[in-house]
Amino acid sequence: MGSLYFPLLLIITASGLLLETESKTHWEDTKVLKQLKQALNPTSVTPGSCVSSWDFTVDPCDNRLSTKFTCGFRCDVVVSGENRVTEITLDQAGYSASLASLTWSLPYLETLDLSNNYFSGNIPDSLSNLTHLRRLSLSANSFSGELPSSLTSLSNLQDLYLDNNKLIGTIPQSFNNLVNLNRLELQSNNLTGKIPDLGNLKNLNYIDLSDNSFAGEFPASLPVSLLQISIRNNNLSGGLASESFEELKNLQVVDFSSNQMNGSVPFALFQLPSLQQLTLSFNEFSSIEKGPKEKGLESGLIAVDLSNNNLQGVLPGFMAMMPKLSSLSLENNEFTGLIPTQFAVKTVFPENGVSRLERLLLGGNYLLGGIPRPLLTLKRDSANVSLVDNCLYRCPHSFFFCQGGQQKPFAECKRFSP
Repeated sequence: MGSLYFPLLLIITASGLLLETESKTHWEDTKVLKQLKQALNPTSVTPGSCVSSWDFTVDPCDNRLSTKFTCGFRCDVVVSGENRVTEITLDQAGYSASLASLTWSLPYLETLDLSNNYFSGNIPDSLSNLTHLRRLSLSANSFSGELPSSLTSLSNLQDLYLDNNKLIGTIPQSFNNLVNLNRLELQSNNLTGKIPDLGNLKNLNYIDLSDNSFAGEFPASLPVSLLQISIRNNNLSGGLASESFEELKNLQVVDFSSNQMNGSVPFALFQLPSLQQLTLSFNEFSSIEKGPKEKGLESGLIAVDLSNNNLQGVLPGFMAMMPKLSSLSLENNEFTGLIPTQFAVKTVFPENGVSRLERLLLGGNYLLGGIPRPLLTLKRDSANVSLVDNCLYRCPHSFFFCQGGQQKPFAECKRFSP
């Protein structure tokens, strides 16, 4: 028995040592974690925050579930039985620092999320070392300087969040190299210049460039994979071409409000089967491109906002044929003529399977004549209807949608009469 016990004990001891060795954090990863903690302003590392628990007297990956290294990163066994850091997601504890001095030698890192803190300075070029990175979120910090073109070497990147910072300059054309990019969020910065053609990003689903200072014309082509695009509150000018949207069969949301776009609103936008929300308000569009009336039936639009433009002519009757449309705002334009009865019917007596117009805003135009009879039967609070500041007659003040409204001066109405 004694001769068998010793070898068995040796095997058990060796196995224990092997397991202990396998659980160790790679020394390079530990070095980067140390650098990150040392770079932080000590006063921003408050008690109870993730980084306050980082105690390098013990092994980071061995002690993630203990009172030390309680949160802020993740380890996985990825190669040769070694634990490597695959994710750094800091809590929103108000950390502050400049990250320019960090080497970011984390070859297996897939997620880096430093959002909603007070990091500042330039986005370091050394982030290009993170060759396995899939998600980079630096949102809601104080990063400044230009978008580093070095980021475009991250060929595995899928989600890029740089919104709500103080970034300046243009979007590098080399962003087209991010062929696996699914989401691009650059809103609420100080970015300028023209928006580059991003048509090569065949996997891009979401793009938000709102609240910047982009200027020039709209890009000639967009990724056919797009689901949502928002470029509101910029300085874009020129028109929109139907060809830019005809192949975007999966597009669901378009918001180009508060720019300086002009010309015609492409009819192609009303034909996209998946488009649910179209917002082009506060621009300088002067007309809506004409198309076959029956095409309106194919639209999946739920909400359309073309308010505060320079749209002229009669109200687009085809919009009343859109079966899912429930919100329509055409106010503060230069529409003339009568209010089509179809709008009133869709608001009060919609057909089976057709959505009711719960929101119909036509105020601030030069519409003539009387209110369509179905609207006169509308019950209070059953729909939000505004017809104020037009050239209508037979507009009893007892109707909620006319209360407080003013008719345009007769001379002004006459000027726009047919």
